[in-house]
Amino acid sequence: MPVTDFSPSSASPPAGPGPASPFGHTEMPRVRMRVLHLEDNEEDHALVSIHLLRGGIHAEIQRVESDAELVEALHKEWDLILSDYNLPGYSGLAALDKVRSLGKLVPFILVSGEIGEDIAVQAMRNGANDYLLKSNLARLAPAALLAIEANRTRIAKQRADLALSRSRQQLRELAQHLQTSIEQERAAIAREIHDDVGGGLTAVKFDLAWIARHANSPEIAERVQQALEAVGHAHEASQRIMHNLRPAILEQGLVAALQWMTDRFGKRTGLEATFRTSHEKLELAPGVPLVAYRFAQETLTNVSKHAQANKVSVDVTQAGGVLSIEVTDNGRGLSTEDLAKARSFGIRGLHERAETVGGWVDISSNPSGTTLILSVPLSGPENGFIDRLLPEFDASASGSDTDPDDPTAWGKL
Repeated sequence: MPVTDFSPSSASPPAGPGPASPFGHTEMPRVRMRVLHLEDNEEDHALVSIHLLRGGIHAEIQRVESDAELVEALHKEWDLILSDYNLPGYSGLAALDKVRSLGKLVPFILVSGEIGEDIAVQAMRNGANDYLLKSNLARLAPAALLAIEANRTRIAKQRADLALSRSRQQLRELAQHLQTSIEQERAAIAREIHDDVGGGLTAVKFDLAWIARHANSPEIAERVQQALEAVGHAHEASQRIMHNLRPAILEQGLVAALQWMTDRFGKRTGLEATFRTSHEKLELAPGVPLVAYRFAQETLTNVSKHAQANKVSVDVTQAGGVLSIEVTDNGRGLSTEDLAKARSFGIRGLHERAETVGGWVDISSNPSGTTLILSVPLSGPENGFIDRLLPEFDASASGSDTDPDDPTAWGKL
């Protein structure tokens, strides 16, 4: 079906079918459009108007000659801009640049008596929709209709791309908000464990010690000793849970924290765990160590659960203004299906967490093992994103029952 109205506001209805021709055919419905014509020759302007009319386009056309007239005319809405290439003290390319610099997405067609191939290519690259020679205006109307339709499609695509970009940004902001909420909730739970559970276990420990000192029979003393051991195990468990919720060991620096984590992982799982670093101390933005620590923690957990490996290494490097945490195992690797799982939230979570500090995660996997690399630029506005978490962590208080040599002790981050 032919397009019958190209008016921006669709205010002008299309004209009805024309009279029957001598051959018994009915003329095509006329298309209404508003055309701005940049042309210094009145005869050429009239010729363009005639060819538009012959092509079924009922054009409300305005002719301008100078840059000032063009700028003034661009305050109105136009369906199409036609421009001569050679103008006194002006050119069609300059007119095109002016139109695009003003943010106008109106279809633009160059119409000239002479135009070289290099100029035509440059015009198309600069945003022109088409170019025509004045000696071949028979295709002016089809070119105008095609340019307008293509322009509508381009605008629709730009709007869809903008909507998609906004949606992705909202999803990133939501993911960052969730990460913030998770870390705050972890800090709150760790505080509760320290204050309530830890305090209660300490009180029970003192009471049992008092009972042990005043026990009158070996049987009571033995039962009290067993109870003291149970309380000690519970206290160690609470310390471990607090550390997993909130890594206080980061007070000693990211390198020390990752080395401690790697050694502890190897002892707990029996895997051969190796830690290497290019720097003993790293100067990092406040939010980066927590993200790097959580990345290594999550990755090592996945290795122990799924990789079926017997070796794992953690490498920390800083070069070219980028911090890199690389975790490599010699396990079964990740298949394409594993990476494409709809509910593969572990890897997806690593990506989202890295984005909170402007970083990214690379995954390389084959049947002989898997490597995950977290890369974080050491400068950038995103690196301060998690700074607002720190007041939540610093609000926690240290207890008198903690071991000063225990790296998991509750303290300020």
